[in-house]
Amino acid sequence: MELQLTDQVALVLAGSKGLGFATAKTLLHEGAKVVICSHDQTNLNAAIAQLDSPNVHAVLCDVNDPAAIKALVAETIAYFGPINILVNNAGGPRAAVFEELDDEAWLHAFNQNLLSNIRTIRAALPSLKQTHGAIINIASSSVKEPIPGLILSNVMRAGVANLAKTLSKEFGQYGITVNTVAPGRIATARIEALDAARAAATGVAVADLQAASKQTIPLGRFGTPQEFANAVVFLASPAGRYINGQTLIVDGGSSHAL
Repeated sequence: MELQLTDQVALVLAGSKGLGFATAKTLLHEGAKVVICSHDQTNLNAAIAQLDSPNVHAVLCDVNDPAAIKALVAETIAYFGPINILVNNAGGPRAAVFEELDDEAWLHAFNQNLLSNIRTIRAALPSLKQTHGAIINIASSSVKEPIPGLILSNVMRAGVANLAKTLSKEFGQYGITVNTVAPGRIATARIEALDAARAAATGVAVADLQAASKQTIPLGRFGTPQEFANAVVFLASPAGRYINGQTLIVDGGSSHAL
């Protein structure tokens, strides 16, 4: 299928590694011009070296900083032109249960994983109106089925999905689509870190934890970042532009929710 993304301008937050990097790489492969951001310059440098394309540009940005988000959007437009595709993404909040968390932890997760989406959409909206663009928010399969020990993510990601659903109603008049793509067990450094923390807490080997986890997935394996990115890029393309206000779970069928 021809996705018709040649010369489309995409902004991918947290695009230096993991799911964001895979999404940026796939957009580039389909002909888009891509801006990625990260709060870590070393990660940005490594990503740019791997992508090795004149059609990618990197910007240092802390998504917890509203001024940095405004500057990121402005630089994207100045460098490549009006934004066609906005992919909201941010590193997940720390694993914890309710009694381990104070107000500061809740506020940090809110800023990083929900308010960052709101701020970026607000900043990019005039450009997206001009291009009749696509917004894709990366969340988690916890929007359908909460994950034990990840209460911060469970709460904030649900907010992201509800934000997208609401905005799909409000922004349809501008030809803008808004969707959420929610990963399950995708083989990323984030999953490795969560599994390592769980192994340390339980005394069970990481390999054994992962083997047990794979048994709960109908396909019997973790997904790859590329498989996840394929779903995001399809929704961003003209081929997927009648899909609007949806939450797509990319989890190999592991969720028990409809």
